[in-house]
Amino acid sequence: MSEQSAPGRWSVERANAWYAGQPWLVGANFVPSTASNQLEMWQAESFDAVTIARELGWAADIGMDTMRVFLHDLLWHTDRDGFCDRIERYLDIAAGKGISTMLVLFDSVWNPDVALGAQPEPRPGVHNSQWVQGPGRALADRSQWSRLRHYCEDVASTFGQDERVIVWDVWNEPSNLNGGRFTEVENKRALISELLPQVFQWVRSAGPSQPLTSGVWSGETLYDDAHARIQIENSDVISFHDYQTPDKLEAKLLGLPRDRPLFLTEFMARTPGSTFETILPIARREKIASYCWGLVAGRSQTLYPWDSWANPYVSAPPDPWFHDVFHADGRPYRADEVNLIRAETGRG
Repeated sequence: MSEQSAPGRWSVERANAWYAGQPWLVGANFVPSTASNQLEMWQAESFDAVTIARELGWAADIGMDTMRVFLHDLLWHTDRDGFCDRIERYLDIAAGKGISTMLVLFDSVWNPDVALGAQPEPRPGVHNSQWVQGPGRALADRSQWSRLRHYCEDVASTFGQDERVIVWDVWNEPSNLNGGRFTEVENKRALISELLPQVFQWVRSAGPSQPLTSGVWSGETLYDDAHARIQIENSDVISFHDYQTPDKLEAKLLGLPRDRPLFLTEFMARTPGSTFETILPIARREKIASYCWGLVAGRSQTLYPWDSWANPYVSAPPDPWFHDVFHADGRPYRADEVNLIRAETGRG
């Protein structure tokens, strides 16, 4: 796909001019410690503005100035006005702490069976055990696609000129099949190939002032698979995920296009060697916006590693924690990490 075949995509010049006006962005993928997933974060009954404000305050205190936050189409479908009001409240809180927000519209990771209402309790000792996909099984129901389009267009129109929103991430890890942990949507990858370019265009049709992206997450280079090509060739700024050692991150950078700004929208898994100490200096050198996974240990349980799905950590937490920066009471998991974040960003 050439740049001309992605109508409305920002030019290289526009993307770089926009990014030149941004600070070096460092932050986290954020869900408050009182929420196990996107639904619990945003539903009226469990939306927790007090905890959100407290935890974003801790992030700002260590120099973080941006968050990546996941939405869900069912929240919009059943309670559009209330959902948008709660997004507004969140954005007010974040902006009041000096924090911008990347909003994620869809996500292909973890459970495809989604139900509103009270969420199941987290499974003891299991990483992100109640996280849900969006749209989940609705992906396979073409009669639902018009609803998904209206969701994208409305949310992007409502917040598309909002300076508190910095980037639209249209779909997180769209082709992820989740390692066989769930019975996946049939023909998921083929459906993604068809729908993902449309999602970019739906969001673009709302005329947002912010850039669009979707992060490459598998393989070493841009052209490892067709989905990565769709993501890159429709993105105004290039985003990617990497949980590997610094030498492997450096190798991955060689395979990514460097003519546009880079956003590392997921990193920091201590066990495989992606740490603040090893990754942030590279990101600062290259001015790569960087978002660690996890801020405060809580109901998402991402302090446990991915292998906890097979072997739950029920007797003791892992050493080291896999993700997350703070205990639920605000104590840093590692004081040297938060000191390093302050030093690298020059903030906090």
